[in-house]
Amino acid sequence: MIVLSHQDIIELLPPRTAIDVVADAMAATSRGDVELPLRSIMDAGGPNKMGIMPGMMRTPPCHGIKLVSLFPGNVAAGLSSHQGAMVLFESVNGTAVAMMDGGPLTALRTAAASAVATRSLSRPDSTVLAMIGAGEQARNHLHAICVVRNISELRIASRTEASASAFAEYARRHYPHLTIDFGTDIKNAVAGADIVCTVTSSPVPILKGEWISPGTHLNIVGASIPSRREIDDEMVLRSSVFVDFRRSTFAQAGEIVDMIEAKRIGEQHIRAEIGEVLNGTRTGRTDNSQVTLYRSLGIASQDIACAYHCWEQAKVTGRGVNAPL
Repeated sequence: MIVLSHQDIIELLPPRTAIDVVADAMAATSRGDVELPLRSIMDAGGPNKMGIMPGMMRTPPCHGIKLVSLFPGNVAAGLSSHQGAMVLFESVNGTAVAMMDGGPLTALRTAAASAVATRSLSRPDSTVLAMIGAGEQARNHLHAICVVRNISELRIASRTEASASAFAEYARRHYPHLTIDFGTDIKNAVAGADIVCTVTSSPVPILKGEWISPGTHLNIVGASIPSRREIDDEMVLRSSVFVDFRRSTFAQAGEIVDMIEAKRIGEQHIRAEIGEVLNGTRTGRTDNSQVTLYRSLGIASQDIACAYHCWEQAKVTGRGVNAPL
């Protein structure tokens, strides 16, 4: 077994590579070439949760499980809210071949999935990115979105002026050409933006549909359990909604679950899985005034594909620590 650290994952899975790996995984998911039991979630004390995410892929032939702790209070301590481990198995003898830090794996694949959706659904001439949230996912999303679109302006809205300012400074160091505006006003940040990413831990809606301009593409990322939601009903109603996996959406996307139960929308309101758009079996954006929304939950096939890539590259490059079973 190869054990891969946080830094190993960062080195082996740069954003551009992660985007290609995740795109292939999402296409395979929509073709039915994977097995994806729904994520199980258990309480881990107070607001903390633990997720158990198993899955299997036919190509490449492997299976695995990610165990991830969601501790929202970590952010105040300067730590990632997502902590965990990924175990990868080969599918010939069922041997565990790698274990790796699940934190960076989750962050990188989540941002990569948003970038895949952005490349598929946003207007190609999109240049203005609004980031709602200023933590680890905001940083990873900035890198990933800049791979697929020629971003020239970044607007940041965060819960505090200090966190928004810190993220703005980070963005300036990495992308000195960007025009950057930051603060705590979400409405102002999203007005006229081409691409909006919500990457917060808010349990209640922070983004209203009435604030969004025609033609905007949104990546709604932060709420991963049914009791949380970042957007209001109007945002769902105004948007053409695309998802990573229908089964998980109908079970775990809070705003979709709530609105279906209230009979405000039906399951047909989901236009397509991103993998279906990639495979050419469903259409994406149809005109420049359409508001497109990618509702991200994260699926195990994304994790497994990224883990497999890291394992393969670790064997080639010699990264990681060998731990004989």
